[in-house]
Amino acid sequence: MVIESDKVPAYMGEFIFKDSIVIMKVYDNVQVLLNEKPVKESIMIDDQKKDMTVFEYGTVRWNLIIRGDKYGIRFRDLNSHLVKNFKGIERFPINEDWKLTANFEAYNPPKKIFVPNVLGQIDEELSPGAVVFEKDGDTYRIDAIDEGDRLFLIIADETSGEETYGGGRFLYVDKPDSAGKIILDFNKAYNPPCVFTKFATCPLPPEQNYLKLKITAGEKNYGEGH
Repeated sequence: MVIESDKVPAYMGEFIFKDSIVIMKVYDNVQVLLNEKPVKESIMIDDQKKDMTVFEYGTVRWNLIIRGDKYGIRFRDLNSHLVKNFKGIERFPINEDWKLTANFEAYNPPKKIFVPNVLGQIDEELSPGAVVFEKDGDTYRIDAIDEGDRLFLIIADETSGEETYGGGRFLYVDKPDSAGKIILDFNKAYNPPCVFTKFATCPLPPEQNYLKLKITAGEKNYGEGH
């Protein structure tokens, strides 16, 4: 594996992949840190689990990612040109008209939905229900994904690929109150990591979450998108 950076030695170590386990071995003349302490060998805990293993050398960090049956090592430079020169993301003006009270329609049992990602893989997720809202006399629904104390929404709309990122946007909402109501604030819709780099592996909106509605709220596209 070649790291596209002049901030690390030419030869740092090696990754050993065996029986779905990845081990990082560091060469003797290189000081890599794990939890701020030097390390020479360690099993890597991937990003789908708690306590993900993150190695560091100077301003460079790396960790193991798993997407379906694909394994990869993600490198980040905390002092990269893109990080240092980040100017923020353009947004639509805050508009209270896009802060809506929605209903939650529970699926009993939870419904299996299919969520694609940018690698062309399809993940199966369980949706506990749909967030249903009205706008300008029409009714729309968004299948939600359970994220513990909140619901995760992956959406696309008629601004996607124009004013906003073509791969859709993300939005978190609180779970419904005792009356089954949800505050749905599209002003908080934000870009997935893929808008910043081609190396991210973002989920895409499931087909049913493509809304025939122009949502002029939240974050706009960034740069050229990816």
